[in-house]
Amino acid sequence: QGQVVESGGGLVQPGGSLRISCVVSGISFSLYTVGWYRQAPGKQRELVAGLPNSGSPRYADSVKGRFTISRDNTKNTVTLQMNSLQPEDTADYYCNSQRTAYGRNYNYWGQGTQVTVSS
Repeated sequence: QGQVVESGGGLVQPGGSLRISCVVSGISFSLYTVGWYRQAPGKQRELVAGLPNSGSPRYADSVKGRFTISRDNTKNTVTLQMNSLQPEDTADYYCNSQRTAYGRNYNYWGQGTQVTVSS
């Protein structure tokens, strides 16, 4: 059973940077698509950035040019580097690993890490 543990959230001023990461265990990590989602109070969870096991990353329009997703298959980690943060980036951020194989969908979520952008 897969487990996802995030770290690195916190409070940052507008225009600042923050890096959040997650460690994934219990799965064949390199076969999974990984992504970061976020959910602000009163809003639906949305995809921020996704990175397939092979291929290019994709980003929400609102974060293109500011956020960068990366993965390290040797350490089973996913990192989201966030630059030029704005108050509207404030949300709980969730790391996700998912894969469809053998007719089943495998989907693992972390517990979330809070990012607050405020002066």
